[in-house]
Amino acid sequence: MFKDRTEAAKQLAQRLRYFKGERPLVLAIPRGAVPMAKHIADALGGELDVVLVHKLGAPDNPEYAVGAVSEDGTVELSAHGRRLCSEDYIEREVDTQLRTLRARRRSYTPIRPPIDPTGRVVIVVDDGSATGATMIAALQTLRQRAPRQLIAALGVAPSDALSSIAAAADAVICLATPSPFYAVGQHFSDFRQISDEEVIELLRQTTEHGATDH
Repeated sequence: MFKDRTEAAKQLAQRLRYFKGERPLVLAIPRGAVPMAKHIADALGGELDVVLVHKLGAPDNPEYAVGAVSEDGTVELSAHGRRLCSEDYIEREVDTQLRTLRARRRSYTPIRPPIDPTGRVVIVVDDGSATGATMIAALQTLRQRAPRQLIAALGVAPSDALSSIAAAADAVICLATPSPFYAVGQHFSDFRQISDEEVIELLRQTTEHGATDH
């Protein structure tokens, strides 16, 4: 049990300390992981941005993830998602979530494009993952951009999800793998929602800091 996301971020930064000096690109999966990724980027002397992915919800339960889609249209479906959902349903759900992701991108980074991961050490951060689908979609999208090294960093996830994530990453850092596993939020005493406004402010600070550095 973590006190909050900050505690998990501090532990992840310690586990990732070997990348200090590499100026890693630290990419958060919004929204909950953005404050975590900001702490990690600051601790490692890295750069902060977001990688936009969204879960695909089940037909009768939108909170139950059957897969995920990234902003470039990369889709990752779980085995149960393939069994549970028709192709027509998946197509409609992907279209809905892509519209959401593109609106978020316009809102989150209106004055600059996403930071290019090509040739860089890239650390993808999430507070946790129940199925691995969202993290895998993010990793697969980034792999196409040829990063030098691609690392997944999570607070908590079940071991079977980590096995799937490991196949898409060069390395996986996960602080806890509890069993049985029901939901990410159960492993944080404080798991408050992070607003879009908070995300925008953290990214704005990063953009301004980067402009000052250059």
